[in-house]
Amino acid sequence: MKQAKQLVASQRAFFYTGQTKNIEYRIHALQQLRQGIEKYQQRILDALHIDLNKSETEAYNSEIRIVLGELDFALEHLMEWAAPRAVPTSAVIPDGTSTIYPEPYGVALIIAPWNYPFQLAFGPLIGAIAAGNCAVIKPSELTPAVSRLTNDLITDIFPEEYVAVMEGEVETSTALLKEKFDYIFFTGSTGVGRIVMKAAAEHLTPVTLELGGKSPVIVHKDADLKLAAQRIVRGKFLNAGQTCVAPDYLLVHQDVHDKLLEEIGEEIQDKFGKDVMGNPGFPHIVNTRNFDRLSVFLEDGHALIGGRSDRDQLLIEPTLVGNVDWDSPVMQEEIFGPILPVMTYDDLNPLLAEIVRRPKPLALYLFTQHEELQNQVLDQVSFGGGCINDTLSHMTSHYLPFGGVGESGMGSYHGQQSFEVFSHHKSILKR
Repeated sequence: MKQAKQLVASQRAFFYTGQTKNIEYRIHALQQLRQGIEKYQQRILDALHIDLNKSETEAYNSEIRIVLGELDFALEHLMEWAAPRAVPTSAVIPDGTSTIYPEPYGVALIIAPWNYPFQLAFGPLIGAIAAGNCAVIKPSELTPAVSRLTNDLITDIFPEEYVAVMEGEVETSTALLKEKFDYIFFTGSTGVGRIVMKAAAEHLTPVTLELGGKSPVIVHKDADLKLAAQRIVRGKFLNAGQTCVAPDYLLVHQDVHDKLLEEIGEEIQDKFGKDVMGNPGFPHIVNTRNFDRLSVFLEDGHALIGGRSDRDQLLIEPTLVGNVDWDSPVMQEEIFGPILPVMTYDDLNPLLAEIVRRPKPLALYLFTQHEELQNQVLDQVSFGGGCINDTLSHMTSHYLPFGGVGESGMGSYHGQQSFEVFSHHKSILKR
């Protein structure tokens, strides 16, 4: 593997040959990628189990299946996306025709996180390849088995001057960010996102930042409580809560608080067993540093459900915490673990005002059948995306761009938007 400077130079030289702009070349590359994922599927599942203790079912559904779906969607629609797009011409230029030409930026850097280390490396890569770019992937050092797997898979199917992986610690990321890339796609924390954006500014490199934040879930008094409980448990405790769009705190109408918690407790048992600490398939916390950070939140308020942990196993059981308020420590940062603080409300208006005055969340989830209330929340609160009467599902749709706003991110991808985000749109008027 070349050093960062050499690698970027070799990829830029390869990009200038024009090969990656050829549509058939891109389609063939995506087909190779799909074949490679199928070939390495068991190794992918094994690596995710080693790094995060994900079961094969959870690993396949939350990582591999989503990537394969994005690949198939891109292969089906790439010819259409890449075609020049005729648009109307101003009447003051009667002899003119106007066309928009999508073109690749050049060499893209993809920095992937540890929580979904396969999906969040290969999802953006699909967009970069589809748009005609070369790409360097920097996987997370916190998931070393997936990092090595990613390197092996990419090396097996692509020459490094086209697509390459650079493994390593923070120093590797720092070295890469000193180079002039044509596009940077980063997924991770808001704090590191600021560092990435500052580095990109040195070269005026455009960026997409997929960050995080405290995503609320609101359960109104008219909600289907059993359904809400099922979907909150699924959304919150997938990957032990280490999901950027997981519900971060629960706001429930005081009239249905007790009944909702009863339903949530039953759903946790149904999904993970009566003793989650003895469930070998429940994901663990990524490392001791994050475990210790989360353990502090277990002491905030009191446990309504769960509350047990095991540092040796890096295991925290699904926990709901009560007796907290907006000023509690657990409400000051994104939790990123299987801990869900619970607060009640009576009047929705001051609740929404409190959400609005805080940084814009990556996601928001609302459970209610009341259409006017749905419209009120959508109108008053700015957030990246979300669901009504569900959690997480919006990010699985090829037709819904996924991304944040404000401190929860900038730019979006998935489906056609993955192609668009890695493309410059060149406007041409002919007379």
